[in-house]
This record gives sequence, C-alpha cells and structure tokens, in this order.
Amino acid sequence: MNKFVVFTLYFGITSIAFTESLFIYKLNYRVTPEPTISAPDYDGIVFVSSQQPINDSVIPEAISNAISKAAKVNGALYKEGGVVEVDGIPAGRLVYAPVGPLTDYHDVRSYGEAAKKAIEKALKANIKAPLLILHPNSNPKFPHAELVTLLGALEALYVNIQYREDCPDKCPKVKNLGVWGPEYTTTVDIVNMAANLEDGRIVARDITDADPERMSPLRVEEYIREVFPPESGVNISVISDPEQLKKEFPLFAAVNRAASTVERHAGRIIFLTYESNTPVVDTVLLVGKGVTYDTGGADIKTQGYMASMSRDKGGAAAVAGFMKVLAETRVGGLKVVAALCLTRNSVGENSFVADEVITARSGKRVRVVNTDAEGRMVMADLLCYMKELVEKGNVENPHIISVATLTGHALSSVGPGYSIVMNNGPAAKSAEGKIFKEYGEKIGEPLEVSTLRKEDFDVYKGTAQGDDLVNSNKNSRETGRGHQGPAAFLIMASGLDKHELDSAVPIKFSHWDIAGSVGDLPGPATGAPVLALANRFIMRLEDPAEEGFH
Repeated sequence: MNKFVVFTLYFGITSIAFTESLFIYKLNYRVTPEPTISAPDYDGIVFVSSQQPINDSVIPEAISNAISKAAKVNGALYKEGGVVEVDGIPAGRLVYAPVGPLTDYHDVRSYGEAAKKAIEKALKANIKAPLLILHPNSNPKFPHAELVTLLGALEALYVNIQYREDCPDKCPKVKNLGVWGPEYTTTVDIVNMAANLEDGRIVARDITDADPERMSPLRVEEYIREVFPPESGVNISVISDPEQLKKEFPLFAAVNRAASTVERHAGRIIFLTYESNTPVVDTVLLVGKGVTYDTGGADIKTQGYMASMSRDKGGAAAVAGFMKVLAETRVGGLKVVAALCLTRNSVGENSFVADEVITARSGKRVRVVNTDAEGRMVMADLLCYMKELVEKGNVENPHIISVATLTGHALSSVGPGYSIVMNNGPAAKSAEGKIFKEYGEKIGEPLEVSTLRKEDFDVYKGTAQGDDLVNSNKNSRETGRGHQGPAAFLIMASGLDKHELDSAVPIKFSHWDIAGSVGDLPGPATGAPVLALANRFIMRLEDPAEEGFH
C-alpha cells in the first residue's frame, strides 16, 4: 500500500487515519499503531521514559505498578532499566528504559538511544513482537521526542543487506512492532512519518553498509532501479558510456579511468528526478559522492587506512535515501534533481596520477596533486552541471547541495556522529547553516556549521603556469582547516565562484561533509544525513509554540 498520509500533527491538515500495519521497506516486518495497550499478539512491552512513572496519569496503571514493584527489589531500575513482569496485560513483561537525567548539553538523541538499547534488550529476552509505548515528553526542549524514540527503535531492527540476503532466517528480527500512545490519531501520524523516514534510511544504509562488490557501481544501479520503479514518482537516468563521461564530466572520468577496465567497477552517474504535481516553490539540486571503494588510487592508502573505505559511497547513499523519502511522501511544491556519482577509485596501469592537468567541465584547469583527493574530483563536474541548470532559468528558489564522506579532518574536528555543513555567500546570507542545524537537532541528527574563509580558497589556487587549481595540498588530517578547503575547491572547480552575492545570478550552495556521521566499520552505517535533509525539505517539523505550527 502507499504509506503517504498528510500528517495532522505537523501540517494541520486532515490525516488519513487507519489501523493497517505498515511494512518496513525490504526488512519485511510490520509497524502497527495500536489503539489499546492491551492489544493481543504482543509478547513484550518496551517503555522509554524521561521521568519515573509514579503518579503519571498518562501511563496505564498496570505499567506504573509493575515498575514501582520491581524498583523495590532493584534499586538501580530507575537508573539502568530492566525487564520486569507485568500483570493484567497480554504481553506479560516489560522492558523499561529510562532516558536518564538530561542536562543543558543533552539533545533529543537521548530518547532514540534509549529506545535502541531497549529494543536490543528485548531481542535478547527473545521478544519477537514488542509493543512500544510512546510516552508524551514533558520537556519543552524536545517536542518531537516521541518520533525520535520510534526512530531509535526502528534503527535497532535494521539488518545489513548482505546478512539478510545470505542468512534470510536472521531477518526480520521481529514479526511486528506495535506502537501505542495515549492519543491514537497522534500515534498514527508519528508511525507513518517514522516509517517513511526509516524507508529512506534503509536505502542509505543498504548502499553504504554493503561491501565493495555487493554495491559496486553496476549493482548500485540495479538496486536503485528496484527502489524506484516507474510508479515511484522518481525518474531515473544513467550515464555510463566512457566517452560521454570523458567529454561531459572529465574530472569524474579521470577518477573512473582505472575502474573502467573492469565492467562491474566501471563508473556511472545516476540522475534521480522528482517533481511534485503542485506548483514548485523550492528546487533542490543534490550531488552525492559515491566512491564504492577508495584505494587512494596511485597515491595508495597505507598503514591500514584502506579498511572501511567501502563507506566512501555514503554521500550518494544518503541522497538516494532522501529520494526514497520523497517517493513515499510525494510532498508538494518541491522539485529535486539528484546525481549519484558512482565509481571506484582503483589503482592500476590505467590510473590517473599526480601531475596530470585536467580541464574540468567548468573550463578550469586542475592539476592533480593527490589521487586520494578523488571525492572532490568526482563531484565538481556534477556541481557544474547543476549550476548550468540554474543558469538556464525557470528554476524556483534553487539550492545546490553536495553530500560526501570527504575528509578525515571532518571526523577529527567534530568527532563521530556529527556532520559538518559549509555554505557559500548566498546560502550563508539565507542562514542555511542555522536552518539545517535547527532541523537536524529537532529530529535527532545534529550537525555543526563551519564558515568558509579566504584562506580556504587561496590554498587551492594553481601556482604552476597554466594551472587554475590544484586538487589537494596534503592529507586533510594534517592540514589546518582541512575540511573547509575542499569545499572551497568545489566552489571554484564547478564555477560556482561566479555566482556569489555580488553576481547577477547568486546561487545558494551548501556542502555537507559526513565523514564523521556516516558510521565506521565494524559498526553499522547510520543513514546520515537523511533525517536532517528530509526534515529540512519534506517534513519541516516545527515546535508546537512556534508560529505556523498546527
């Protein structure tokens, strides 16, 4: 069934309420909003709460009594949680997960993290059909804690695509996840929204998490065609001809050169396009880095740094995940053109090498200094292509965005779990950094904002005769401002430097470096920043007290 609904809770328009189960994409388990906590067919209840359920009229008496009784023999229950017996409810047992004390420095992720741990504990207790309680949050800082709680629970139920293909008996982890809240219509809205978002995260995780062969460029294309059938509302166009790539996207083609000799590794650019049936008011042009494996090329990675480089396709994966959310929600007023830049930075006799000078689509002459700085090369021509779409006109409120696992410096700067966003002049004037940050925070996918400075541009300017730019100076981790400089390179190499605030056609450009948020092996991929992007352009969640919230 089509899971699209209009959400009363968030948009103030009549929703389509129903009790049907929703199948989570590709994982084959159901999520069911339940009108009663006594619903049959559940073998355990999961309760995530930021406060002790004493004298809490919202929580059913059977739940609060069970927790109070268990706390008398387990003094750590309110701090650590646990599994307790519940009388008078068919499920019979309860996994209690306290969120814990929240300081000024905590964010809404605390709810999702508690829910994820609770579901994992329920699975260890052999609970196969958990019923999750969405407890209304009393903390005004976190108006969407219930949604984030459910997203945390869904995160715990993800199964890596190769594992579920090789070991189908391991998936799904549960048959059904029930969801109960004191306001049934609100619960329906939250379940539908969470299911749409989770479908997008699954697509992003599947592509990111799979090894370099399961998600080689060819097999990513096959997967994308399965995700977006003709009726999805997302149109697919693929460029894979080596001569066309060399002519139209020469920087991409240089990186692709060594991989092009192996059919399954040969690169392709996948365009995904969505346009609503209602008049367009916003146009988003996305470019995602999809390096399915990064050996470093001729400047090969050494000392173990090549391990986990299958995650270097996380930018393209996130873009595909965002498009999946669009396909599920069919949001109005939006047009999106997305490019997945898929290739493998292979090493071999056909490798591009340092000292080559390549003329980009923009006409800029780029001298290669380091073949391990391939991500910016892969994306620059596509950013130029998006810029040209805007230059042609008839594009409403355009915003060009690149998403990439681009620099180790990003991870070093902000640590694991955080993306970094950088904006050109027009995007900075529109406060896009602040907007992205707020929307990410609300949905449990926080990010940091970095500012581009003149030094970031200076370091990538060419110095040899005839060079306009160099693609690198040295390893980003060893460079001051090592994540800002590559963003400046993308602006110059794409020709977006001709569309700053003082130009005739200013164009907003934001660059997301997700090296710190994509998730590193052996841990699972996160799907970041699907939630933040979806909230910014699709869900647009507001706080209840904010003007315009219904």
